[in-house]
Amino acid sequence: MKPRPASIVQRPFADLGQRLAAKQVRLPAVRLPDPPARPPTPAEEKALFDAAMADVVPLNDRGLIVACRPQPKRPAGRVPSDDVEALRQLRCLVETGSGFVLSQTAEYIEGAYGHAPPELLRRLHNGHFAIQGHVDLHGMDVQTACSAFDDFMRRAVSLHLRAVLVVHGRGRSSPGPPVLKRCLLEWLTRGNWRRWIIAFTSARACDGGTGATVVLLRSSSRSAKRVRSLR
Repeated sequence: MKPRPASIVQRPFADLGQRLAAKQVRLPAVRLPDPPARPPTPAEEKALFDAAMADVVPLNDRGLIVACRPQPKRPAGRVPSDDVEALRQLRCLVETGSGFVLSQTAEYIEGAYGHAPPELLRRLHNGHFAIQGHVDLHGMDVQTACSAFDDFMRRAVSLHLRAVLVVHGRGRSSPGPPVLKRCLLEWLTRGNWRRWIIAFTSARACDGGTGATVVLLRSSSRSAKRVRSLR
């Protein structure tokens, strides 16, 4: 069956192409001026600028120039008194070490058992107790250091030593916290030798600083009590 032709033919865009071709806009050719043979002189530039700005109307109350007073310059080499004192203390610290308080650093440790007074910790750290023996664990692995520490403590207790020094290093070469220093804290606070310990602190700078710990021992073993002031 053949389709019936449409009774109404609607083709509104049949001649659209012809209409667009007839109304096509042709832009005139534009020729740019040739560049000048020489750069303009300052007088010519000013004349060109004045000609371009001929029809410009300035706004009222605008364009006023307010003179700013320059700030007086501080004499060279002169600094405030507070800075002078800070520089003096810094120079003294760098050159002589004066003003450096080891107990105020983050690496400082201390601890005490029972009712040991805070003054005892200060005196122990400041070297008021003569060091009667020491052991150097620096550079050892944990197992070797533990065995060396036990042997040293056994000898110190048998000889009735009171103040001893344990060198463990600061752990600067360790990727994390200092290993031996952390282990020593464990041995001093939870190990078998805690019954013989009165107090312990980081050593003085001349004795190893935070890379060594001074331990104050009892004359006889006691029941272990809770450690206080540990940090």
